[in-house]
Amino acid sequence: MKMDILIENARIITGFAGAMYAGRGFIGITGDEITYVGETAPEKTEVRKRIDAGRMIAMPGLMNAHTHSPMVLMRNYAADRTLDDWLYKSIIPIENKLTREHIRNGSMLAIAEMIKSGTTAFLDMYFDVDCTAEAALEAGIRANVSLGLLTSHNMNNGLEDAKAFCRKFYSRYHGAGNGLLRTSLEVHSVYLYNEGTLRDSAEFAAETGMTVNIHLHETKSEVERAYGEYGMSPIGICRETGLLDGPVAAAHTVWLTDQDMDIIKEKKVVPVHNPSSNMYLASGFAPVPEMLAKGIRVALGTDGAASNNDLDMFGEMHIAGLIHKGRTLDPTAVSAENVIEMACANGAQAMGFGASGTIRTGNKADIILVDADGLHNVPMLNPVNAMVYSTSGADVDTVIINGRTVMENRRLMTMDEEKIRYNLKKSASELFNI
Repeated sequence: MKMDILIENARIITGFAGAMYAGRGFIGITGDEITYVGETAPEKTEVRKRIDAGRMIAMPGLMNAHTHSPMVLMRNYAADRTLDDWLYKSIIPIENKLTREHIRNGSMLAIAEMIKSGTTAFLDMYFDVDCTAEAALEAGIRANVSLGLLTSHNMNNGLEDAKAFCRKFYSRYHGAGNGLLRTSLEVHSVYLYNEGTLRDSAEFAAETGMTVNIHLHETKSEVERAYGEYGMSPIGICRETGLLDGPVAAAHTVWLTDQDMDIIKEKKVVPVHNPSSNMYLASGFAPVPEMLAKGIRVALGTDGAASNNDLDMFGEMHIAGLIHKGRTLDPTAVSAENVIEMACANGAQAMGFGASGTIRTGNKADIILVDADGLHNVPMLNPVNAMVYSTSGADVDTVIINGRTVMENRRLMTMDEEKIRYNLKKSASELFNI
């Protein structure tokens, strides 16, 4: 038996609910798959590379299920503002200046930041999305990149032209990079669409089989507006127009009623919790404990770095594990195991990467090794709790995606960090005259 990589003597977090921690063990990787998981080393095996992980936690790579990668360009630009003020007076005027080079430079830095903090896959929404797709392929990260009918020429040449533009994007990138890349259909929000364009998008999603990536129930005003226009909630009009008939990743889902949550469960929508962004823009607190109690699978995302203001999923896990305890006055409201499942397995489901998100034989080899010896993690009494309550992205030592080591000993293997930093600063200087 031959094996490309053998991770030895790591503490293993599997990502499985109810069997989250497996103790110390060995993980074998052959090609792009996990081919061995066990308490002892595999016998009679020829190993190309061994990794001594005695001081490490091995866990599934983190899945950032909602972000806008190029918005790292606007990190810390507009703080302490209402959503409308932040978006219309600060962000959109800068976005109107963006070139394709800016978007590529932002995507490259965002991907480098995500890899260095343990993210192995992300679900993205922006424009000029081929720049982000190409950056992901160059870096070797798993990604699902969204393009919508309204964002392809704003349908200036009609619906059929927009569909043709989207089909061309999908045929080029869906499955590219040995399956690293997927594509999905962006439907930015109910408030930027109308009933007709929602139906058009639903029909196109059904035709192509694409996951729908949408902002949904982010703000109270969004919900009130939908009731005024349609006599129902945003998720209600999405169901009415057929937009929920296939896989859907719904970012934010803050302002939900019991009826809304029942629709989410019925249609198997994956809500994506963005706690930092929702607090930063004072959007509110998503009813995550209530959704979990109904059996809804909730994923986790950072949102863009203009409203977070980083892409560290460990930080997002930490906040997600705490705020619902405070909101509900119940310390059991969202457990550390819940949070890891949100950040790993549920994120994989949201993105359409079902063979990722957990450590087991046959799954894709998307694994991170986290240094457990930092002073803030000693003693390592409970690895699952530590990953949520005391660990940061800076503790990630090694990142393996699709069987390929893309970071080792904190050094990026597929990206030039200094070049990326230089290019991003150059773009920021052009945009902000600094």
